[in-house]
This record gives sequence, structure tokens and C-alpha cells, in this order.
Amino acid sequence: MANWYLQNGKESDVVVSSRVRLSRNLNGFNFLNRCSKEKQEEILGKIKEIVPSLGYGLKFVKLDDLDEVTKLSLVEKHLISPEFAVKNKNVKAIIINDEENISIMLNEDDHIKMQVFSAGQELENIMNLVVELDEKLGEMVEYAYNKNFGYLTASPVDIGTGMKASVIVHLLALTLTGNLSKVLRIVNNFGLSIKGVYGEGSQNYGDLYQISNNQTIGITEKEIIANVKNITEKIIEQERTARKYLCKNELELRDIVYRAFGVLTFASKLGTEECRKLLSEVKMGVDLGILNEIDDGKVKKLELYTKPGNLQKYVGKTLDGYEREIKRAEVVKQIVK
Repeated sequence: MANWYLQNGKESDVVVSSRVRLSRNLNGFNFLNRCSKEKQEEILGKIKEIVPSLGYGLKFVKLDDLDEVTKLSLVEKHLISPEFAVKNKNVKAIIINDEENISIMLNEDDHIKMQVFSAGQELENIMNLVVELDEKLGEMVEYAYNKNFGYLTASPVDIGTGMKASVIVHLLALTLTGNLSKVLRIVNNFGLSIKGVYGEGSQNYGDLYQISNNQTIGITEKEIIANVKNITEKIIEQERTARKYLCKNELELRDIVYRAFGVLTFASKLGTEECRKLLSEVKMGVDLGILNEIDDGKVKKLELYTKPGNLQKYVGKTLDGYEREIKRAEVVKQIVK
């Protein structure tokens, strides 16, 4: 079976993916900003020892053992954060399975960041899996926990449950109809955040936005999931309404979609930003049944393998910027055909 990021899930015309993340620290160790390199190595050794007992086909990999292209490809899949990929004083590792639906970052800003992913809107199911994983790990190590505050984290915004639930949504129609700002206000008014898919300060990537909870303390895990899910459902409804509005002028919409598809499939070279925009329009065309030349599966492959890191992994060699533009156009043709 294809990995989760190449699959479609519930509501996947709007919701690209779901993620639930738990931040944990080990009792008896300083937070990383005050943790020596020797102690960081000790944390990795302690957790590496118990990985086989966790199950799920998980494997331990030190970050320094990965090349830069592989690290970039993991960032593009959202399996590790951009900050985690950057070399600094922290001694880091990742625990991951072959399906890549479970990814645990060790020594990012907290000792442990457990993440579970799924295509589409699957927040409840992946919450159950990450809680199960958390309980297993919690039986083998002692977490830093306070009965008044909950799980203790390096950042005050994560204290309490330590849970971040997020979805990535494709909002092209709301952008085209000029209604995106209204939706952003709705999200903010309900105490959630909406930002670029690669974190705070990042730009939207192909009309993709990440919605996640702000509150982690004074609220249960189930309430966090319910809040994010409820707002996501409202946004799905708004995006689909905007798409129906665009469909009233079918000729104009078909022109947008087929122009994008034409450039995408006939170009001799494609830049990253240009490709994002074209794929955003092509995806909407496929989701609306306007474009029948390719299916959802090929759209998923195009979205992944045209990103710089995964493009280089796909072709099996390191490329400079200009070479990537040429190879990106070739890979698009290969996948489409």
C-alpha cells in the first residue's frame, strides 16, 4: 500500500492531511536549552534502547547519518520540522516506520515529539494511535509531569496536554472568490491558528494552509480534536460553496484548469513556485470532475515529487536549481503519462 501522503482520505478534496503531535520531556533531564551534549546523547541512548519494544515497525536513525537531500525530503513530507533539519548544538535522532505515518523527533525543542499522520480528515483515529504510542512509551520512561500544569514542555504554549492537532486544507476557491480573509478571521475568532504549512511565518504553499489548536492547557485531548474538527468542517463547507460559485461560470473555470494543465504538462522547465500554483489549479479541476486526464493518485504524486528534496530522491541524484527546473518538467510528464 502507498504511504499516507500518496493516498486520499475523508474530505480529501479540501483536507489534504491530518496530524496529531504530542510534546514530552524526560524527568531528571534539563530542557534542551540547558541540556549538555552528553546528556542529550544519554536521552537518545535511553530511548534507542526501548524502540524495539514499542512495535509499529519503528526504527531509530540519528539525524547526522542522513544526507541533506534526505532531510529536505522529510521536511517536505512534514515528518520533521524545518528547524529540526538544521544543524545546531542539539544531538538529534528520528524514530520512524516504513509507512511514515509515525515520526518521532528526538531533541528538537523538547526531548520527544511524537507525530502521527493520515491523509484526509482522520483526527480522531490518529489521536487514538498517538495516545496508544504515548502510553506505551510512558510505561518505559518517566515523563516530566506536574499535577497542576500537566506535561512540562520547553515552550509555555505546549504545556498541559502537550497536544497539537492540525489539518492542512486546500483553499484555492476561497482565494479566487476573495473570501479567504473572512475564513481566516473565523479561525482566529475560535482560538485556533491558521498559517503556512511549514510553520509560523512560512508562506502558503500552493493555496495550502495549516489549521491547529492554540490552547493545550485546561482542555482535554478530546476537546482539542473536537474543536479543530468543528472548525475544519465549517471551512470545508465554505470552500465547497466557493467552488460551486466558480462552477456557475464553467467556461472561465475550465479555462483556468486547462491552462494550468497545459503549461504543467508541456513546459520544458518548471520552477518550484510556478509548479505549486499550477498544481493547485489542477487539483481543484480534478476534484471538481472538470479535468479527467489524470486522477487523484497522480495529483498526489505530482505534489510530492515536484518538491525539491523529493524530486532529487525520485531521480536518484543531487541537482542544482536550474537542473531541478528541467528535471521537474520531465518528471511531471512521466507521472502524467
